[in-house]
Amino acid sequence: MTVSGLITRPQVLSSHRKPPANRSADTDSRQPRSQDSNLSASASTLRTMGVEESVYLAKLAEQAERYEEMVENMKVVASADQELSVEERNLLSVAYKNVIGARRASWRIVTSIEQKEESKGNEAQVQLIKEYRQKIEKELGTICEDILDVLDKHLIASAQTGESKVFYQKMKGDYHRYLAEFAVSDKRKASAEKSLAAYQNATEVAATDLAPTHPIRLGLALNFSVFYYEILNAPDKACHLAKQAFDDAIAELDTLSEESYKDSTLIMQLLRDNLTLWTSSEAEPQDAGTAEQKAD
Repeated sequence: MTVSGLITRPQVLSSHRKPPANRSADTDSRQPRSQDSNLSASASTLRTMGVEESVYLAKLAEQAERYEEMVENMKVVASADQELSVEERNLLSVAYKNVIGARRASWRIVTSIEQKEESKGNEAQVQLIKEYRQKIEKELGTICEDILDVLDKHLIASAQTGESKVFYQKMKGDYHRYLAEFAVSDKRKASAEKSLAAYQNATEVAATDLAPTHPIRLGLALNFSVFYYEILNAPDKACHLAKQAFDDAIAELDTLSEESYKDSTLIMQLLRDNLTLWTSSEAEPQDAGTAEQKAD
């Protein structure tokens, strides 16, 4: 069966939380609710209203392409310590992916210019570029540490389903990988180890809770294989992981639901593109990752 090309992600229905029901159905006026109970109910309602408003503002910020504000609004949602809906989860991912993605692209451009100036022996320019690169790296580090803190303190602990557990552990692996991209020495090693551990945790859950064709499981395999290739410089492991995920999904492709068919086949195409690149005689580790999943 031919794997499809570029697609449009299917629309995810909104799943806002509803205010909790009253704790008791007893309306007898002789048994008034305590002040503490009333305060608790009011606080719960305010929290729910705050979450719904933040989700709406996050969508608005996305449309306006104001991704830093989208991040701040989704942090409010994540801090509620409740299981996020699929829509909320995706909004959080898109927000951080856009904020970090712009700076990763900037870092690559500046690093390339720095290397060219070094080869020309332009020491004065190299020093200026180095300082500018370090400024970008500081921003990258702040963003990564921010989402990793949200994941560790709120999202991973609140995850109830296998799907959400895999999603957040994969996300944790991704952002430690982004740190490893520019870190050096012991910091790079530490980030790589944390990324590997998160990807492995996600893989264990995915193997038992998600079908081989599930887009989150496929996205995990895609990014994990890029990690092996780019960060650990282990092309054999990268190719094995990507090929295994692709083959497992192909074997069950006819069982895919219409809802996830396009997402799954797109990621399968990205896996195949990476395999083609990595197994070509011209491929170099620094050239990999161009087909990395852009948004979850």
